[in-house]
Amino acid sequence: MLNIKKQDNPFVIKGKVGSVKNFCLMKREGDSFFVSGFNEQLRSGIEDKKIFIAFWAIIFFMLIIVMRLFWLQVVAGDKYDFVAEGNRIRVSTVLAERGIIYDRFNRPMVENIPSTALYFIPADLPDKRDVRKELALTLAQIIHLDENEILGLFEKSNIAQYGPELIKKNLEHEEVVLLNVFDDKLPSVKLVSETRRSYLEKSGLAHVLGYIGKINEQEIDIHKDDGYNINSVIGKDGIEFFYESALKGKDGKQEMEVDAFGKTKKILNEVKAISGSNVFLSIDFDLQQKLTENLAVAIKNSGTKAGGVAIALDPQSGEILAMVSLPDFDNNFFSAGISQQAYDNYLVNQSRPLFNRAISGIYPPGSTFKPIVAIAALEEGLINEDKTFLSTGGVAVKSWFFPDWKYGGHGRVNVVRAIAESVNTFFYYIGGGYSDFDGLGVDRITAYAKEFNLGSSLGIDLPGEAKGFLPSKEWKKEEKGEDWYIGDTYHLSIGQGDILVTPLQIANYICAIANGGTLYRPHLIKGIRRRNAENATDDIDDYAIRKNFIRNENIEIVKKGLRQAVVSGSAKSLNSLPVQVAGKTGTAQVGGGQNSHAWFVGFAPYQSPRIVVLILIENGGEGSSVAASVFGEVVEWYFN
Repeated sequence: MLNIKKQDNPFVIKGKVGSVKNFCLMKREGDSFFVSGFNEQLRSGIEDKKIFIAFWAIIFFMLIIVMRLFWLQVVAGDKYDFVAEGNRIRVSTVLAERGIIYDRFNRPMVENIPSTALYFIPADLPDKRDVRKELALTLAQIIHLDENEILGLFEKSNIAQYGPELIKKNLEHEEVVLLNVFDDKLPSVKLVSETRRSYLEKSGLAHVLGYIGKINEQEIDIHKDDGYNINSVIGKDGIEFFYESALKGKDGKQEMEVDAFGKTKKILNEVKAISGSNVFLSIDFDLQQKLTENLAVAIKNSGTKAGGVAIALDPQSGEILAMVSLPDFDNNFFSAGISQQAYDNYLVNQSRPLFNRAISGIYPPGSTFKPIVAIAALEEGLINEDKTFLSTGGVAVKSWFFPDWKYGGHGRVNVVRAIAESVNTFFYYIGGGYSDFDGLGVDRITAYAKEFNLGSSLGIDLPGEAKGFLPSKEWKKEEKGEDWYIGDTYHLSIGQGDILVTPLQIANYICAIANGGTLYRPHLIKGIRRRNAENATDDIDDYAIRKNFIRNENIEIVKKGLRQAVVSGSAKSLNSLPVQVAGKTGTAQVGGGQNSHAWFVGFAPYQSPRIVVLILIENGGEGSSVAASVFGEVVEWYFN
């Protein structure tokens, strides 16, 4: 018999030991004992189940750990080994030194000046924003930048990136000293020795040489396979742009060990950078300066608020000896990192200093176009050297009158005198016809103009060359909804109306007349020479576009006219030069109440031409005075 009594809590059963089978003993007193009120078998089953669950739970978690270790050590071991190593070993780019640009006499026109830049490594930046802000403040005080600008660079960067990002280029000496002094207190930042491009000042070469600048995202995408990165510089304009692949060189690499702050402790390995090739131009630097100075004076004296162009070419090769476009700009501003405000000032400047008028400007050629019309009429057999027309001051067609520039006319003139005195009436006749004489017509005029590459680009080794424009009947009908009239042909015959040319096109076609009938592609390059290879110059072709496309006798007739223009015609002010010269004046009307464009293009010496010089002064007035005088001054200096 079991005696059950309550002992505090829980209830217990009191009885003999032998009578207890399914209870758990709690306390024994002689023949009596106390047990809990739970079945012994039930308790034992519960304990066994817990142990079972705990055992398999441990097995499960151990299996997960083993699998994770297998993944980290075997499957992804290389990756994490690389990441871990990246915290200690870094690979940085060693920028190649850019090639030098020389003139035809091996005089350098640019140089690479030692410079220091400040970068930061995003992955090494402090984790806490207030610490990053303190770092930005310290740097701002040293390098004189806005604190928020530096902090903005930090915030925009990818914190997982070990590649350096630029904070400031071209540091002052004092800034470099202070950064070195506080180096241990400036985590993630590093100083890098670089070079800065410097251009000769007041040379008139801004548009020719161009400039370099920091690469942008679009350029990185274009050159993604050429070794560029976000900190690279790249040619933006001029020769720097056109010959970028030669000038750039090949960057090197440096493998180094760094500490926890990203500071270099030891150089482990280095691949040397390969400097860019040197580029040799056909430019004569002294002639370039002379043309720049004289053109600037002529523009000032003319009273124009526009600009001007001066080009000198070697007619025997197409080499450009000088090319000036005014106003110009200081390409050192761009190389050093021009501010947005300064760049915007250039853009809104009405004189357009960034615009290369020599190759991108398009203008009505005026009378400088007449030699092409004369050649076309000679080639087509419409005239010969003896054919004459009577100039009485212009021609009348119905109610329209097309005047000559000389009141009362020039009398009876042939092609030589018509070129020399720029007789409009003669060119009205041979261009559009008059009375019973059939002229060339628009199609034949433009066909010969195309033979001299007017209306299309010449392929100069500079970016931004314009094509110009040659009108046609079809174009006028489509664009203006009008028929082509005889007056349109008359205007075209004297270089007026809708025809547009670049100054380089006029200079280049005169070269073909001067040299006896070879049209060259004008070019600036003379050679590309790799560093440490004095005699290894890339082969350059002869640049001939077209040869013997005009009969020699007709070229000689036109040359006579150009020579006569200096002896007794519209450019007789040049007859006192120390060498015989030939040339053509031009006064191109532009409308809108503006002064005419003043042109002059000529060559010297007359018998064996060595140089062709073109002068254009926008809204400068008469070409026979303002433009011809610049030609005379430069040619006299050149041959003396």
